[in-house]
Amino acid sequence: MFNKKIVLGSSSPRRIELIKNLGFVCEVRKKEVEEIYPSDMDAEKVPAYLSELKAQPLKDAIQTNEVLLTSDTVVVLNNRILEKAENAKEAKDMLLDLSGKNHEVITGVHLYNPDKKMSFTVKTKVFFKTLTLAEIDYYIKHFQPFDKAGAYGIQEWIGQIGVQKIEGCFYNVMGLPVNKVWETLHREF
Repeated sequence: MFNKKIVLGSSSPRRIELIKNLGFVCEVRKKEVEEIYPSDMDAEKVPAYLSELKAQPLKDAIQTNEVLLTSDTVVVLNNRILEKAENAKEAKDMLLDLSGKNHEVITGVHLYNPDKKMSFTVKTKVFFKTLTLAEIDYYIKHFQPFDKAGAYGIQEWIGQIGVQKIEGCFYNVMGLPVNKVWETLHREF
């Protein structure tokens, strides 16, 4: 169906799994970049900016039969970006902030081929129930959510017991809006 190889510029196990589940031929190539964005940048623009930044050191090696895919996901609460938690205290503080509220998960995707490039963003609204301290502590101890924006994975225990509803793409909250990626690759590349 799709005759180009996807070069995934990410080592995220969730993104790798989601791309492979779509049936694409996929190869992971990643070069570290400092994920720094202008401090005055609107939170909604940060994921697209960072996804394009991640693509820059990989573009020169992309062949015409390949499409580079880079992405970045942020959790936004009251126009404030919740980064990845560095430790258990930061994770607990973030989950307490999210508890009983709704927030947005925004993923920016950058697609690049020597003949074409494009970026897009997808937003999903997530509604959390009020979490107890025991639930938060259990989640942090047993799932160690330190590699996830906002300190949680919707596909994990906390998502199962804490997310009351979502408006938008579930997979976007996992880190990649696979439906939009599928459609864009087939339509544009």
